[in-house]
Amino acid sequence: MTTPLLPAIHHVALICSDYARSKTFYSETLGFRIIREVYRAERDSWKLDLEVSPGVSLELFSFPAPPPRPSRPEAQGLRHLAFAVPDIDAAIATLYARGVACESVRVDEYTNRRFTFFADPDDLPIELYEQ
Repeated sequence: MTTPLLPAIHHVALICSDYARSKTFYSETLGFRIIREVYRAERDSWKLDLEVSPGVSLELFSFPAPPPRPSRPEAQGLRHLAFAVPDIDAAIATLYARGVACESVRVDEYTNRRFTFFADPDDLPIELYEQ
């Protein structure tokens, strides 16, 4: 068996339209731990590093007037983020309690695993995939 050239995802970077709102969503609503936060004056930009799980982080950036990413109809490029959860019903209940609506749960026709989607403050689709 060949070792993959790229064995793991290190981080995912997101650009948000409202930094404070997205910081609250990812750190408080979703519970990702803040690693560091820096203001980059030369770019008029915030960079927030959040720990998703050991060794995997999410970088949240702000920039002045970023253009929106089209989600509907589907656009080229990164489609969504997907997070593995052990109990999708418990995760959905927690999100609802924190004010986040989820789509109806569906079943992956190839794996028979349950999944759903919700949106971040910029309408980025986020998937929960039951493991």
